[in-house]
Amino acid sequence: MFCDCFYWNKGFSELESESSESKPFSLPSPLPQWPQGRGFATGRINLGEIQVVNVTEFDRVWKCGTSRGKLRCASFYKPVGIPEGFHCLGHYCQPNNQPLRGFVLAARANEPGHLADDHLPPLKKPLNYSLVWSSDSDCYFWLPNPPVGYRAVGVIVTDGSEEPEVDEVRCVREDLTESCETGEKVLGVGSFNVWSTKPCERGIWSRGVEVGSFFCSTNDLSSDNKAAMNIACLKNLDPSLQGMPNLDQVHALIHHYGPMVYFHPEETYMPSSVPWFFKNGALLHRFEKSQGEPINSTGSNLPAGGENDGSFWIDLPEDDEVRSNLKKGNIESSELYVHVKPALGGIFTDIVMWIFCPFNGPATLKIGLLTVPMNRLGEHVGDWEHFTFRISNFNGDLTQMFFSQHSGGGWVDVSDLEFVKGSNKPVVYSSKHGHASFPHPGMYLQGPSKLGIGVRNDVAKSKYMVDSSQRYKIVAAEYLGEGAVSEPYWLQFMREWGPTIVYDSAAEINKIIDLLPLILRYSFESLFPIELYGEEGPTGPKEKDNWEGDEIC
Repeated sequence: MFCDCFYWNKGFSELESESSESKPFSLPSPLPQWPQGRGFATGRINLGEIQVVNVTEFDRVWKCGTSRGKLRCASFYKPVGIPEGFHCLGHYCQPNNQPLRGFVLAARANEPGHLADDHLPPLKKPLNYSLVWSSDSDCYFWLPNPPVGYRAVGVIVTDGSEEPEVDEVRCVREDLTESCETGEKVLGVGSFNVWSTKPCERGIWSRGVEVGSFFCSTNDLSSDNKAAMNIACLKNLDPSLQGMPNLDQVHALIHHYGPMVYFHPEETYMPSSVPWFFKNGALLHRFEKSQGEPINSTGSNLPAGGENDGSFWIDLPEDDEVRSNLKKGNIESSELYVHVKPALGGIFTDIVMWIFCPFNGPATLKIGLLTVPMNRLGEHVGDWEHFTFRISNFNGDLTQMFFSQHSGGGWVDVSDLEFVKGSNKPVVYSSKHGHASFPHPGMYLQGPSKLGIGVRNDVAKSKYMVDSSQRYKIVAAEYLGEGAVSEPYWLQFMREWGPTIVYDSAAEINKIIDLLPLILRYSFESLFPIELYGEEGPTGPKEKDNWEGDEIC
């Protein structure tokens, strides 16, 4: 029986975005009362010498002309409703083809007793402003010029040519900031460009805090010219990260937001729990030993730590029947393995959900109008995939989701997610045989889509589903301190969860090449992912770059 779902933002048209104000987005269902804790969902986060709030109410200052043609249409907003005692750090902008969904931080200094140096307060007014760009006398972009020892962290926009008052924003003492870089390009008008910003260093141990404002310039930054970035991000100097959720709050977040994961109706290789995989025949192999040994259900006899040096790997048993059953997985036992970690300096929480499948099936290729199923290309033992949902620590709002897709993936804004009807639980679609994650049903092509050539990722709703809000296990949350979460033995296995096999794929490759136009035959290998050309088991979650770093996209 299928679970009712709906696509929250489908139908937001270009015409609407040009003719009216972008409507604010809200989640489909009300938020629950989160369990009590320290600083999570209290509306304010302490960063050491300053405290910040996120402001989500705005007045529009300017909207660019049209989104037709090459010009992207965007709107620029002044934050309103800033709490008394807090100061604006910059204005907000976003494209017009999406609901109004964003924030900027406002800040205030903590009590003087917390200051490291009384004569250098954390926040100061700018000396004046530099005009960066103006548009037909109806919009002006101003960069605050900070005092010596301070940094601007945002840009402001006015609808008149008069220079803003210095009381409009605050600059931040330099040691309370981190370097930042450009993110998504929001607007381009001739030589003038606008980007969102994000900290240069991101991950569990990084402390750069996204302000929510933007950077603009008439200079070319295509050469990654960091020197031209004359604004900064904030820095969280509170070692306790008080805005992060405690364990009770994490469970509440998962129960409320845990996605429903759908597998394709023709899926052959289902997920399973790791203990089921071990108990039903998986073997640990050692280099220069011909026979594998059984693995305890907890993985306690797996070698822990070290590096992926080829000394150990996991494989399926040789018995054909047992091997076949193990490949099929066991969705009834399946559970999501959860890693909870701070994001963007601890103003967000990333809840990473890992799902394990004993086997990754062969790929299906699309070549123009032809669909070509492969016999072995793309298959391997052991498959780890994941998705991540990002929570605002100011209020517990879901803000984004990352969908892992083989060696890539991407972030999707909450306004573009599909939700289980009557809830705030997003829907995740797992691709047939490959188990990559996608936000909506359909066919996604991995490869040069303009040529209509690549690996098919087919996703659809079916009776095969896993409710991650109920079937999960928290396996790591380093910020909570040692002993708060008991990591399973198998998480420490840093080697491959499947053997590396290079097989003669010439017959299959020739079969494909014969279907290609002559002009493409000699560049075949560059058209398809390298993982198609052999069988290589993946390493476990803790060996992935995103375990300690940010998602790669």
